[in-house]
Amino acid sequence: MTRCRAALLALLTMVALSPAASPAASPAVAAHADEGPEQIVNGTFDAGTAPWWGTPDLTLAVDEGRLCADVPGGTANPWDVIIGQDGIPLVAGETYAYRFAASATPAKVGRALIQLPVDPWTQYLSAAPELSVPGDDHSYTFTAPVSLPNAQVVFQLGGSAEPWRFCMDDVSLKGGAEPEEYEPDTGPRVRVNMVGYLPAGPKKATVVTTATTALEWELKDAGKKTVARGRTTPRGVDASSGENVHTLDFSAHRKPGKGYTVTADGETSRPFDITAGLYDELPVDALRFYYTQRSGIEILDTLRPGYGRPAGHAGVAPNQGDVDVPCQPGVCDYTLNVKGGWYDAGDHGKYVVNGGISVHQLMSAYERDKAAFTDGQLAVPESGNGVPDVLDEARWEQEFLLSMQVPDGEPYAGMAHHKIHDQNWTGLPLLPHQDPQPRELHPPSTAATLNLAATAAQTARLFAPYDAAFAARNLEAARRAWAAARANPERYADPADGVGGGAYNDADVSDEFYWAAAELFITTGEKEFESFVLGSPHHTGDVWRDRGFDWGNTAQLGRLELATVPNTIPDRGRVRRSVIEGADKYLAVQKAHPYGLPYNPPDFDWGSNNLVLNNLVVVATAYDLTGREKYRAAVREGMDYLLGRNALNQSYVTGYGEVASKNQHSRWYARQLDPALPNPPRGTLAGGPNSAIQDPVAQRLLRGCKPQFCYIDDIESWATNELTINWNAPLAWVGAFLADGGGRSGCRVRYSGHGSWPGGFIAQVVIENTGRQSVDGWSLRWSWLGGQRVAEGWGVKLAQSGSVVTATGLGWNDRIKPGRSVTFGFAGTGGAGPDPAPEVFHLNGERCS
Repeated sequence: MTRCRAALLALLTMVALSPAASPAASPAVAAHADEGPEQIVNGTFDAGTAPWWGTPDLTLAVDEGRLCADVPGGTANPWDVIIGQDGIPLVAGETYAYRFAASATPAKVGRALIQLPVDPWTQYLSAAPELSVPGDDHSYTFTAPVSLPNAQVVFQLGGSAEPWRFCMDDVSLKGGAEPEEYEPDTGPRVRVNMVGYLPAGPKKATVVTTATTALEWELKDAGKKTVARGRTTPRGVDASSGENVHTLDFSAHRKPGKGYTVTADGETSRPFDITAGLYDELPVDALRFYYTQRSGIEILDTLRPGYGRPAGHAGVAPNQGDVDVPCQPGVCDYTLNVKGGWYDAGDHGKYVVNGGISVHQLMSAYERDKAAFTDGQLAVPESGNGVPDVLDEARWEQEFLLSMQVPDGEPYAGMAHHKIHDQNWTGLPLLPHQDPQPRELHPPSTAATLNLAATAAQTARLFAPYDAAFAARNLEAARRAWAAARANPERYADPADGVGGGAYNDADVSDEFYWAAAELFITTGEKEFESFVLGSPHHTGDVWRDRGFDWGNTAQLGRLELATVPNTIPDRGRVRRSVIEGADKYLAVQKAHPYGLPYNPPDFDWGSNNLVLNNLVVVATAYDLTGREKYRAAVREGMDYLLGRNALNQSYVTGYGEVASKNQHSRWYARQLDPALPNPPRGTLAGGPNSAIQDPVAQRLLRGCKPQFCYIDDIESWATNELTINWNAPLAWVGAFLADGGGRSGCRVRYSGHGSWPGGFIAQVVIENTGRQSVDGWSLRWSWLGGQRVAEGWGVKLAQSGSVVTATGLGWNDRIKPGRSVTFGFAGTGGAGPDPAPEVFHLNGERCS
């Protein structure tokens, strides 16, 4: 789900998205001295059940003074079973107190709504009370945004597999209430990265205080012994939080340990560690998230304990499945098998434009350092097939993207359908295999087609060493998509096409053209794509938006690829310098921000956490290009915000930190609504603060929020707390950067070609020791662009796995003294595409300068 669908969803808030009120958000409502008249008729049921009504599968009856009903099992959506009352008058601007007592046998989570009684069923209050067997009182407030003579009070009770009994009493709705005030629990005023800090990295914290002059701070170890002291730096009022804050810096303390705390202004932070392996698990967890997002395949509990479920949308009842999906009426007269891929977010939709950037960033993380990703690393069904698991996971989505291409002989052949999802929104919770909705293909779009062209071109070179047929299939699909996009350059997704799934509309696809052309040029080296890249305004323009890049702004992807993946674009030096300029821009933002954020617009966007990470991708790339420590340090500090050094004093990554998001908006990671279901898996990123607060939960609790406070960890706050495949992708990318240490070795490598012929070449490599210590027993690693392979070597022992080559000394030449060098050569065979010289070399595991 994305910001671009927000405007429509704000108007068409479906019953399927009923916001839950967390315990912290539902304090008892205090009666106002001028409390208005009762709006509910017969809320105590002294006069029987009228005028309350129920759906046809209910029989309403009074039992011991309460209205009770036996709720049937086997329903899919909350609104399949309803008890309600119509004709409730509301006055715009009036604040109402809504109260009721209710019980459930066995215990359940229900839906309590006050809403428009007709389509689009706009909700003015929506809550998900936990209904216990003995029963409880529930109280809420809301302010009516419109005047309405005939609002509807309803209890939605469907969506349970088994039958149960519901009873309620003392239902009351009165105006004149005090507006509800929501105060998030932000814990101690000293905000730190709760996961911890790297020994050699920056270590900063932010202190919320009324003080305007410097304060003393102390760093204490787990035994409460003070190990460092200093004074804070006052920063004034931070606009993104509205708080007066200071920064404290304990970077000089490098001793590893667990359970450190920082104390300042009488407050002590939550505990954290200082350790070198701090981020080792983060990229793996972030990538493992994708397996449980898979559609069309059984999720094995043996691989993800607690997350096992049957295959979703595989053509097995009650699913209508994705194996033979028709188009929306009037769009096409064929069906496609689009089984597979990843569910985009917390709903059951699959979108090419969001899938495109997601699969690209997974493959880019691999392409940055191919040796860091191995077979068996992610525990997926394909583990053990000789292919790195990250590529297996990417292939699952890429196969789906290929299946969305319009077949030959049809109108718009070669283009890609924009998306596929249910005809209507479904409710929460609803596991994918239980979804009964019809599925539809939506019209082809130029944006989707170019996403397919870009990812297919990238896939072609990365899979060349592993599956030549799949690589060739992708390259052919990329060429077809490119030609179709050039022939249909302005087929845009309809911004009103947002029922049952997000619209993902984008009226400017010049950036997608640039990205696709860049990928096709890197993979093929062909003049057509080079000319398009050089002629695009995005090639020389400033693409480094303050708000970062995302699925709707992809020129940055092309620029980053041209800067980092070996290619022969004529102005590559300028391209690389432009990335460094972008990184410097984000560094300046970060330096000015008291929370160390490289992102600071006046209002935070939908999915702001993903934009923070994408800005860090640019900064990390600058480190790869230059080796300058300031860039690596900036990435490390930027990660602090996501893991606790923020105004809410919480981590936005599930399972990371003492207090972390765990109720992200999802239909199957829905423990907040159904205790039988799990929370999102460890390593799941929450969307984060969103100033637009489009959903009813956020609108009820967060009105007037400063940007950093526009977030609530509630499953039904889809505007602030959704999970998506494109938000976890940069988390995996940045996590991999942080996990590899990024160390630079005292070495320099010169690689040169010494002749070539059709299908083969000879190369020479010189390793120079520029450090102060001898290198005893050297091992040099590099990777090819695509399908090249080493054959015979001299003065070296060679091994190759996929596109990764490892060269080691032979004993007589395996020691390199300071200032000396060693030379070796080899013969190789070329791949199907261009054969640029490798550019990144690691000597004994550390990157050469």
